[in-house]
Amino acid sequence: MAVLFVLNRYNASDWADMMRERAPDLDIRLWPDDVGNPEDIRFIVAWNPPEGELAKFPNLEVIFSMGAGVDHLMKDPALPKVPVVRVVAGDLTKRMTEYVVMNVLLHHRRVALYDSQQKARAWTERSQPAANEVRVGIMGFGVLGQDCGILLRDLGFHVAGWSNGRKHVEGIESFAGGAELDAFLGRTDILVSLLPHTPDTDRMLNASLFAKLPQDGALEGPFLINAGRGKVQCDADILAALNDGTLKGASLDVFEEEPLPADSPLWAHPQLVLTPHVAAESSPVAINDYILDQLRGYELGEPLSNVVNAERGY
Repeated sequence: MAVLFVLNRYNASDWADMMRERAPDLDIRLWPDDVGNPEDIRFIVAWNPPEGELAKFPNLEVIFSMGAGVDHLMKDPALPKVPVVRVVAGDLTKRMTEYVVMNVLLHHRRVALYDSQQKARAWTERSQPAANEVRVGIMGFGVLGQDCGILLRDLGFHVAGWSNGRKHVEGIESFAGGAELDAFLGRTDILVSLLPHTPDTDRMLNASLFAKLPQDGALEGPFLINAGRGKVQCDADILAALNDGTLKGASLDVFEEEPLPADSPLWAHPQLVLTPHVAAESSPVAINDYILDQLRGYELGEPLSNVVNAERGY
């Protein structure tokens, strides 16, 4: 079987070499210079390929996204109608959970405030609510969201999840669909977004949504954490909400435009923790093993895991 790497962000040759080492029996090829006969290609490992590029392979059977996100593929109107598989490896899941829990604790324990006091050499104690007084809400309550929620629940936080379909996780309140979104927002002090980018979620994290978060919670105002997709948020609305107090603080790993322009005012905002899309920068070994496991199983007639629903876009 021929496997083609079509990667616009990663060092494709390094990834291909790693797969060759781990699976010397496979025919591994590199786009754009080592494609060979397009009819040989049965599998593609892709990240942000040019629109229409994947349609050039008539015998393509499966497309593997290099990450959990698939909007870089689903935006292509000429995308072949074959299964698209996203990465949901244990390594990626745990790294995302680490990032989310770290930032929930950072806002809960008022680290930004104490950092400003340290710079001012001010010795001032601040009130600290208990975890069970703080309500965390996770938008996008799939595999990643549930793993985050379970650990936050076990730390004592009052956790809820919101998604299109209702999920059932012990000790975590579940909200589903547009009809229950306002109720979910109204009980949330720290809002975590792990949403995929789809037409329904485009710029969903905006001024209108932030206004529905409570101002009277234990943290004296709401906080935002977005480790999902940048196009789910409106950067300008986040900046305005931080400036007018609608949001008390935020942690952003993703942005509408990436890399974030050097002149963006988000870089220097004192109430913002900013990271360069690294929340779940998973191990290359783990991702390669995940894809190889899926390939081997598929060849044996086993069903693929984590196949994208084309209608939902994730």
